[in-house]
Amino acid sequence: MSKFQTVHFEDLRVGMRETTRNEVTKEKVAAFAEISGDRNPIHLDEAYAATTPFGGCIAHGVFTASFVSAAIATRLPGPGSIYISQSLSFRAPVMIGAAVDTTIEVIELIERGRRVKLKCECRVGDKLVLEGEAEVKATARPAR
Repeated sequence: MSKFQTVHFEDLRVGMRETTRNEVTKEKVAAFAEISGDRNPIHLDEAYAATTPFGGCIAHGVFTASFVSAAIATRLPGPGSIYISQSLSFRAPVMIGAAVDTTIEVIELIERGRRVKLKCECRVGDKLVLEGEAEVKATARPAR
């Protein structure tokens, strides 16, 4: 699979889907904490996190959600798409070391404004950890 793919609005169909996989590492979570400013010890301090109901460090919820953004930006509809809105529900924690499978699926196409509604899910194994819906503006097929 190539790193980038653009699917123009005219080529999108309800039911199209893409799945990507991302590894959650201690280094990536630390970098996200630095960039975002969210230095909650539940994400960074193993001794502290061990005292929580999770028993260890977990990834930021929005870090996990960023996998949805990346799938939209690089795969479906891909480069040039513009985020309009996103709803998210965090269903379970994502532990350091987890592999997160992110699936986005076209659920509605709106001609006016080339809008695309996408169902968004992140799973660790069979466990749903995040779900939501995004609306994006897709690019038009270039004139020939």
